Amino acid sequence: MAKLNGKIAIVTGATRGIGRAIVELFASEGARVIVNGRNRASGEDVVQSIKKTGGEALFVPADIRYHDDNIRLVEKAVDAFGKPDILVSNAGMLGLGSITEVSPETWQRTLDTNLNALFHLLRAGLPHMEDQGGSVVVTGSIAAHKGFPNHAAYCASKGAVHSLVKQVAVDYAPKIRINLIQPGPVETELYKSSAVAFPNPDTILDEVPGSLPLGRTGTPLDIAKTALFLACDDSSWITGSVLTVDGGASAAG
Repeated sequence: MAKLNGKIAIVTGATRGIGRAIVELFASEGARVIVNGRNRASGEDVVQSIKKTGGEALFVPADIRYHDDNIRLVEKAVDAFGKPDILVSNAGMLGLGSITEVSPETWQRTLDTNLNALFHLLRAGLPHMEDQGGSVVVTGSIAAHKGFPNHAAYCASKGAVHSLVKQVAVDYAPKIRINLIQPGPVETELYKSSAVAFPNPDTILDEVPGSLPLGRTGTPLDIAKTALFLACDDSSWITGSVLTVDGGASAAG
């Protein structure tokens, strides 16, 4: 039986990379999915891909940095499919630069995208989940506990997300579970864009796989499969947890 049969899932940042892999996998497991992003053409492409395989999906454009956009996102989901059973907070940005180099505007935008957007989504979505319960999955990063060159805003935002997930788990148990995935280097546009922050930007991406104990970088599907586990009943006794999916990067230091 499909693991998410009949469930309703909202996924932010779902038009490419990890987010796209999540909505496509969730749909294949029986969920009706709300695909969120800012690019309508990309969003509709994801929806059509899901529908071609027999899934149900709706694209809702929204800039998740803004509270009103999150309210509208959740309301559109409720109007189309019903109250959400699953929220996936996945959208993110890098905001590269050291403390003395990153502009205040970039710093703020990074925190708005990576941290405040989670607050807005939870504030808008959790009240609809309190009666029937549900699961929240958050895409974080090993940058929450590992410093990377010129990633000041990114590391700070992901560290705060780590703490917020644990706190929300306490407040909303036992009806609602919330868990955090901390990916390492995953083959996405965001990951490739981060290379410029390192001292060896021309070679860093080629060097990463060999530095990992499992010998390869991750794929969006690796993370999507983890999100599926945390969203479905297979993880029914897990909340406030952090699941590191990084090919051994954290273990190797």
